[in-house]
Amino acid sequence: MLPKFLLADNSQEMPDMLYVVHNEKPRFIVGSDIEDFDVNQTIYWIDEKPKDKDLIAQLLNEAEEFLEAELENQDSFFEDGEGN
Repeated sequence: MLPKFLLADNSQEMPDMLYVVHNEKPRFIVGSDIEDFDVNQTIYWIDEKPKDKDLIAQLLNEAEEFLEAELENQDSFFEDGEGN
């Protein structure tokens, strides 16, 4: 079973962008500026785009929360010296 969200990048072609992949229906990938989730944000729908704008807003909020938690976890991991 895949996690609900995955973090992805394409640093060779788009070094300033990060991608959050949502693996549950409706599946989508949201690309955003590496420094600010709301800047240059693009949503790529894998499944049909929901008509419910509140659902879309909720999914994007969850994606942002995942991204922030993941980046904080990575920072902690490297600060603790575990990344060596």
